[in-house]
Amino acid sequence: MSFADLYSSGEHRRNLAHFTALATLASVDGEISTEEKQLLDRFATKLDITKTEYEEVLKKENKYPIDTISDSEKRLERLFDLFRIVYSDHKIDNEEMILIKKYAIGLGFTGDKANKVIERSVAIFGGALEFEDYLYLVRK
Repeated sequence: MSFADLYSSGEHRRNLAHFTALATLASVDGEISTEEKQLLDRFATKLDITKTEYEEVLKKENKYPIDTISDSEKRLERLFDLFRIVYSDHKIDNEEMILIKKYAIGLGFTGDKANKVIERSVAIFGGALEFEDYLYLVRK
């Protein structure tokens, strides 16, 4: 089954793309630890990933690269989507912060820029912001 075959709706497609990127980050050191698996389980629930999709993404032979994005607005949009998902339960924990930073760097942010954008996002993100408002506040 190809990765594209896993997609259905536009929103679900983005959610699945986020999940595959997160799963790739979790497995970058070879194996997914118990803590990483628990975090992926939480993200799968938040992203509405089916059991079949989850199993397909986590197969050892399936490694999906994180596409580095050269357009800064597109990078922020991906990060915005992820923050909406993370804040769906109105909280963010340390494990999620670590994975978000890895994700931001995978998207193409430098380490310093990733820290700055994440710090600002955490400070301003309430879960109900529109992307345009988020973009304005992060770039301010």
